[in-house]
Amino acid sequence: MSDYQTIRGVSTFEYEEKRSRFIATASFADTEEKALEVLNRVRAANRTARHNVYAYVLRNGRTRYSDDGEPAKTAGTPVLESIGHAGVSDVIVVVTRYFGGILLGTGGLVRAYTAAASGALQQAELVSMRLVVDCSLCVPYALFEQVQRMVAAAGAKLQEPVFADVVTLQWRMPAGEETALCQSLAELMRGAAQVQVSAPEYAPF
Repeated sequence: MSDYQTIRGVSTFEYEEKRSRFIATASFADTEEKALEVLNRVRAANRTARHNVYAYVLRNGRTRYSDDGEPAKTAGTPVLESIGHAGVSDVIVVVTRYFGGILLGTGGLVRAYTAAASGALQQAELVSMRLVVDCSLCVPYALFEQVQRMVAAAGAKLQEPVFADVVTLQWRMPAGEETALCQSLAELMRGAAQVQVSAPEYAPF
């Protein structure tokens, strides 16, 4: 599966159009359950708002959006399109509208919801996600530096070593690239220890 971009944490942006306030919240969410948790939190924090429009896009291709009472295609669709234009997934954007007393018309609504959602996404920190594995290996002190160099040369991201009777090395690397390194380390260790490799999962790298 290919790499993809998402956002880190939560970002917000506020846009005003003819006294109506549009407060956009963009958040990382890699499941529908997490996306709905974000939506419910925003709704709970804005109980007096007229609308809480949302859209989310997941890496697995699942998308969903709601106009939440606004005229069709003037709210949820612009928010969804803003996510698409940002090129991110595993993301939900909720736009809360506090009505200012002046009707905006369909064009004004589309413009306002687009501006709010795009603003929140532009404020967000982008993160590249890759399919990775986490590895660990216990090595004697005599081989510690050599193994550390081999792991670094393979393009892995090393964590701080844990020093005890032996040294425990832990690292993360792209899934599928660990096979050659594991073979080289097995030859070096002569069967004394094996690299423990986690199941692949998406994570920042």
